[in-house]
Amino acid sequence: HDPKAAIDYAERLAALAAKVNDRILVIMRVYFEKPRTIMGWKGLVSDPDLDDSHKISKGLGIARRLMCEITEMGLPVGTETLSPINPQYLADLISWGGIGARTSQSQTHREMVSGLSFPVGYKNPTSGDISIALDSMRASQHSHSFLGINHDGRIAIVETGGNPDVHLVLRGSDQGPNFSPEHIRDASQKLKDAGLPPGIVVDCSHGNSFKQYERQGEALENVMAQVAGGQSSLCGFMLESFIEAGNQPINGDLSKLTYGQSVTDKCIDWATTERLLLDTYEQLK
Repeated sequence: HDPKAAIDYAERLAALAAKVNDRILVIMRVYFEKPRTIMGWKGLVSDPDLDDSHKISKGLGIARRLMCEITEMGLPVGTETLSPINPQYLADLISWGGIGARTSQSQTHREMVSGLSFPVGYKNPTSGDISIALDSMRASQHSHSFLGINHDGRIAIVETGGNPDVHLVLRGSDQGPNFSPEHIRDASQKLKDAGLPPGIVVDCSHGNSFKQYERQGEALENVMAQVAGGQSSLCGFMLESFIEAGNQPINGDLSKLTYGQSVTDKCIDWATTERLLLDTYEQLK
């Protein structure tokens, strides 16, 4: 929500990434679109001034400039691809994309992913049923034809070639975490049975932290123990992180917002982020 704080965070993360890049590929989560269960702030692209003015063209410009600056630091960026139109403006700067729990069954998003030229992870839905994500992965590997927009912004019939670089993201469910060794073995077998790539990324937040942001480290510790034990399907993890811990509401007076603190999901702070990445680095010796 705050480009200045985003660059501040990116500079810290780029320096940290340089210390661990021989064992860990660090991607900065740069999420500009926020799916909502009912209502709420929908993200920087939709409402860059945080005042319900919805200056989307301004938001797209800010988003693109931010991605350029972060990429120039040597940091790849990852984002949730929510709008099927926005990738036309941003896709050349995206290194990793995610499809969220609320849209993982969407036909529109399956078609969109089939035409994206970067790896995309499908999250399991909030019910925890990973078969939905697996079906979406299979669908996105195939070519599709659908209505979209071309590079001139005109409605066109879009034909895609399929995206081979899809993978599963386990984010927990309403019933709790799904990163245990049993969950990982089950997911790995289902990926194999479906003829899908074996890679699994664990989102350490959301259901996997019981929606308690402070417990993301517990999830990461469990994941790394499995990696140390030889679980080769695990290829990555996600953390919700910012400069300050927790989150804050948008209350109308933007001058009172705490610098570097999330206005959406609760995050771990920078000190915790640094410690977790350095600890993970040591475990990968």
